[in-house]
Amino acid sequence: MTYRVLIADDHAAFRSGLRAILSTQPDLECVAEAADGQAALAETLRLRPDLAILDVRMPKLDGLAAAAAIRASGLAGIRIIMLTTYDSDDYLHRALTSGVQGFVLKSLPPEELIAAVRAAARGDSYVDPAVVRRLTPRIADAIAPVEQPTAALPSQLARLTAREHEVFLLIAEGFTNQEIGATLHIGDETVKTHVSRILTKLELRHRTHAVRYAYQHGIVRATDGHGA
Repeated sequence: MTYRVLIADDHAAFRSGLRAILSTQPDLECVAEAADGQAALAETLRLRPDLAILDVRMPKLDGLAAAAAIRASGLAGIRIIMLTTYDSDDYLHRALTSGVQGFVLKSLPPEELIAAVRAAARGDSYVDPAVVRRLTPRIADAIAPVEQPTAALPSQLARLTAREHEVFLLIAEGFTNQEIGATLHIGDETVKTHVSRILTKLELRHRTHAVRYAYQHGIVRATDGHGA
C-alpha cells in the first residue's frame, strides 16, 4: 500500500528536504506541498491525502488551526502530523487533544521521521522521543490507548531479557535510541534490535505505545525519570 502525503511548511528548503526523505520510501508518495496554512487546508480538502504533515507555525493559518479545520470538514480518514522546531508542552497538548496522530520535532532523525509518518498513516499515534519524557498524565491520556489487560503484564514482561528490560525502562522515560546507546554503552544497531524485539514481545506497534503501556501499568510515573 502507498500512502499519499501532503507537506505544509513555510520554509521551501525544509519542504524540499522532507520530500526528498519521503521519496526514498516506495510506500510514501508526496502529492502536494503548501507554504501556508490556508493553502494546506485547501489542498488537503481537494486532494484528500492519507496524511497531512503540518508545521505548527505558518502564515495566514497556523498548523493547529488548519488541523482543526480539516477535522471539522468531516474527512475523518485524513491523518495529521504536527511538525515544529519548538519543544512546547502547550503545542503538544493542543495537538494531541485535537485528534492528530503525531507530534514531531524537525530535528528528528530521518529514519525516525519515516517511522512516524508510517505510524500516523496507519492511524497510530507518534510523539517525538525528545518530548516523550515530559509527558504529563493528561498528555499521556491523549495518546491512542494500548489495550493490554493488567493481568497479562507479568507474563509479557517475563518475555524480556534483562538487557531488553533495561532498554524498555529507558524508552518509557523518553530516551532516544542514541541516548539509550550512550547510557548502556551499546551501538545504535544493537539498540534498534532491542527496541524491535521489545515491541514484538509486548505486542505493541510503536515505541510511543510502549510509553503509554508503562504509564498504564505503573512501571513509570509522570514524575519519575530524567524529564521530571
